[in-house]
Amino acid sequence: MNFTLTDNIVFIAYCLLIVGVGLWVSRDKKGASKNTEDYFLASKSLPWWAIGASLIASNISAEQFIGMSGSGFAIGMGIASYELMAAITLILVAKFFLPIFIKEKIFTMPQFLEKRFDSRVRTSLAVFWIFLYVFVNLTSILYLGALALETIMGVELWYGIIALAIFSGVYSIYGGLKAVAWTDVVQVVFLIGGGLITTYLAVDAVGGNEGVWSGFSALLQKAPEKFDMILDKNHPAYEHLPGISVLVGGMWIANLSYWGCNQYIIQRALAAKSIEEGQKGIIFAGFLKVVLPLIVVVPGIAAFVLQADLGKADEAYPWLLSTFVPEGLKGLAFAALIAAVVSSLSSMINSVSTIFTLDLYKPFIGKNEGEKKLVMIGRMVSVLALLIAVYVAPQLKHLEQAFQFIQKYTGYVSPGIVVIFLFGLFWKKATANAALVTAFISIPISIAVDNYIFEGMPFIDQMGVNFLLLSGVMVMVSLLDMKYGKAADMMLGKGFSINRTLFKTNTVFNATSMALLSAIAAIYALWW
Repeated sequence: MNFTLTDNIVFIAYCLLIVGVGLWVSRDKKGASKNTEDYFLASKSLPWWAIGASLIASNISAEQFIGMSGSGFAIGMGIASYELMAAITLILVAKFFLPIFIKEKIFTMPQFLEKRFDSRVRTSLAVFWIFLYVFVNLTSILYLGALALETIMGVELWYGIIALAIFSGVYSIYGGLKAVAWTDVVQVVFLIGGGLITTYLAVDAVGGNEGVWSGFSALLQKAPEKFDMILDKNHPAYEHLPGISVLVGGMWIANLSYWGCNQYIIQRALAAKSIEEGQKGIIFAGFLKVVLPLIVVVPGIAAFVLQADLGKADEAYPWLLSTFVPEGLKGLAFAALIAAVVSSLSSMINSVSTIFTLDLYKPFIGKNEGEKKLVMIGRMVSVLALLIAVYVAPQLKHLEQAFQFIQKYTGYVSPGIVVIFLFGLFWKKATANAALVTAFISIPISIAVDNYIFEGMPFIDQMGVNFLLLSGVMVMVSLLDMKYGKAADMMLGKGFSINRTLFKTNTVFNATSMALLSAIAAIYALWW
């Protein structure tokens, strides 16, 4: 894609704006320095709109712009179920998970596991999450972002990886979560604004440049099969989106794991001024999730109707940028893509730093360390994590099925994580031994179900099966602990004090939740 001088100026201005905002909000007051609450939880001062914007900016990366547009080209609106089901999950997280996390003054997800179970569970899961974030998430985000740079602008992969790492690290490592969250507010404006411009131009082209409504009507007429939300068994993509199971099966497990038990995501809500502010922010993110299919799926369908000559489906979004976006707007549209990558990188870096510092370093090495030293450790870990990811990311190009492997690996661990958190939150009899056993056998059971017990079953359905099996393990081991174990070993009695008033929500939350659910129901009813 050829960038003009105007496009380059627009894109460079975006980069300078993000770095400037990040450094500006990171500055310390005269004579003061950041403590751990300032650095890792943004001084617990984030308003609802910053929380919602940051959640979406952290969630959306090049994988959505490139990958979901490609899926829109190949499959259609069915792939939007990932976004719509996530919006419903956000309501559940806001109402039932967040009040407990904030009431218990949780900084990190491993910290929650120690308060509920014991230090063994905390340490085991902290180590696991750090490896997952650094070697899977951080590296794949860097690689996908650099691949987008290479595909669209011709930037060599290595240079793209280094440039993205420096760009995201220059403000996030210094400023912590506050810098990440406030730059995310700016990033989400570029992400949604730039993305909608690309969608508008592509849909307008489908309608013969007679306006977006004419273009969307033409999409529905020329490719009605691309608007099937629930796929039947004869559909080529049924293996990935297995019909009604999308609504009632394993996708719930993936979503609860990602949105409710994931430091990388939930950390923004934990930084809220109050429970109510955090809940409003999560609902705001839910509404943005409903808008996202317009940005990341509809362009792919438009490329299909426009009969784009592509080598593979994932080239749909770059093809639209190069074909329909005019001078000046190309820089803005590309800024939207890079905003998605950089915001995700910054958030991931901060989460790795938070978990390592507060869940591994402080309990085992720095018990008596001051706040300033802990913040310094957090920054050093961020740099190290980025360096490792920069080294590992280029290796992903040698894995023929790299992204399918990443999705499947995450799916292997999600059921066990959700079982541990759900039983930990809502069943007082769940024991530490049961949580530890569930954590260690989660991957073996998932592999057995995938390769031997239910081989050939759609992977989303397999996640549902794994959840039920691991729930059985959690209950069985807990009951055995209660019958034969010693109270000191079982860690019983650590269930959180929960009553109905904790989950009581205000009128604004209830009304907006109903509006969000109604919007999602209408979409499914329209294109069932």
